[in-house]
Amino acid sequence: MSGRGHAAALAALGLEGAERAALVGYLDLLAEWSARVNLTGARSAEERVGLLVAPVLPARAWVKGPRLLDVGSGNGSPGLVLGLLRPELELVLLEPRLKRWAFLREALRRAPRRGPAEVRRERHDAYPGPPASTVSRRAVALGPPELAGLLEPGGRLLIFGPAAPAPAGWTAQVPAPGLQVLQAPGP
Repeated sequence: MSGRGHAAALAALGLEGAERAALVGYLDLLAEWSARVNLTGARSAEERVGLLVAPVLPARAWVKGPRLLDVGSGNGSPGLVLGLLRPELELVLLEPRLKRWAFLREALRRAPRRGPAEVRRERHDAYPGPPASTVSRRAVALGPPELAGLLEPGGRLLIFGPAAPAPAGWTAQVPAPGLQVLQAPGP
């Protein structure tokens, strides 16, 4: 659970400076909370970095616009991780489960961020808006049809895990294993 273990694992991915420091804080808190709340099955610093940070790194280049909405934020990956890598983003994390919501609130409270950020204890279908330029999801069984209403026209949906069929008029790319980027029609 020490910051040194997380720092070394993050350095091995090429992360330095403020990015690494922000992620160490998040991962240390996650390790602490995971002793009491089931947030992740990853037990070592290397496992946490390999599972929660490494797969998210290729996605930071695909975040479009100023606003990121993460659906089913759970343990903070990918939404909070992207928010730490891109601290200027307006960040909204949706998590309906109480203990995970509480963890995310604490993690966000401690996070060194410049952009506005909030954690909402609600499901995607209760979110009142506004729509986001980028929506992300991982380990949530929702496809583009259920998430399209959360996106601005021309927005991007980042899917971590198995690829989803692209709706008619959308474009799809797979820039890295386990990451699919769907672009909604529009400007």
